[in-house]
Amino acid sequence: MNPVMHLLNNKLNFTVAIVTYNGAIRLTDVFEKLRDQSNTENIAWEVLVVDNNSTDQTKEIIYSWQHNSSFPVSLRYTFEEKQGAGYARKKAIKEAQSDLIGFLDDDNLPMDNWVISAYKFAQKYPKAGAYGSQIHGEYEAEPPVNFERIKAFLAITERGNKPLLYNPKSRFLPPSAGLVVRRQAWLETVPNDCILTGPIKENMLNSEDLEALSYLQQSDWEIWYNPEMEVLHKIPKYRLTKDYLVEHLGWIGLSRYITRTVGRKPIFIPLIVVAYWLNDLKKMIIHIFKYGLILKEDIVAAAERELIIKSFFSPFYFWLK
Repeated sequence: MNPVMHLLNNKLNFTVAIVTYNGAIRLTDVFEKLRDQSNTENIAWEVLVVDNNSTDQTKEIIYSWQHNSSFPVSLRYTFEEKQGAGYARKKAIKEAQSDLIGFLDDDNLPMDNWVISAYKFAQKYPKAGAYGSQIHGEYEAEPPVNFERIKAFLAITERGNKPLLYNPKSRFLPPSAGLVVRRQAWLETVPNDCILTGPIKENMLNSEDLEALSYLQQSDWEIWYNPEMEVLHKIPKYRLTKDYLVEHLGWIGLSRYITRTVGRKPIFIPLIVVAYWLNDLKKMIIHIFKYGLILKEDIVAAAERELIIKSFFSPFYFWLK
């Protein structure tokens, strides 16, 4: 359909949804990358920024870009008071004017063909309910030794240069950074009230994106990796320190009771929990045998161990709550 007809029908081909919290110093870089998108002349698209209760100058930065004549498409602002990326993404699903919604965080820099590659992939794979980008790290400091083992937990996704269908049996899923979803697939599968809502000051539980995608993966919709959608993820140096990585993987571990049991019949959950307990215990024994009891210098191994420990205790964490 001609993009002009889409505009007349108030329906666009594509929405870029940027979820931000206190992103004033980061948003300009993202807007510049979106301003310079190539080969988008024949599609109608927009940019929607969801301000997740920011307290800095985020709104003012967005306002200045709304009045920047060099920006090629509509740039809209909406506010989500409930803290948590999960709430912000649901707001984007509600407010977007397209059936295809591509999510970027305010530290994600899309390559200049990201929008058109995202749009074309949806046309080629009509059963793709969601598909993730190839994400490279742009590090402010040198990552720790053996960082490759845990880079996926910082949304670094490099799975080769060919499209890849995520196997539902593996329960492995792409991160929300650089993720494109079909509104229809989301509305058909993801419940309004998910348990995980995203990190907030009082509770840094994350993996809210994996919980939502787990519901979608259990349906007839497919989830893919699209390497032609490339994104740079800016990683500040504090996110490469031992304190941050250990804490970050610990919160991921605590969330695993939810991501491991989402959509499962209640009668089977005790068996699932026991199976994961035994597997986590096995992983812990192997890890201790390989790296020893005390981990002072090996940052990656310390983060891995925290992930295993918190994964084991995740059911207790939620049962007590």
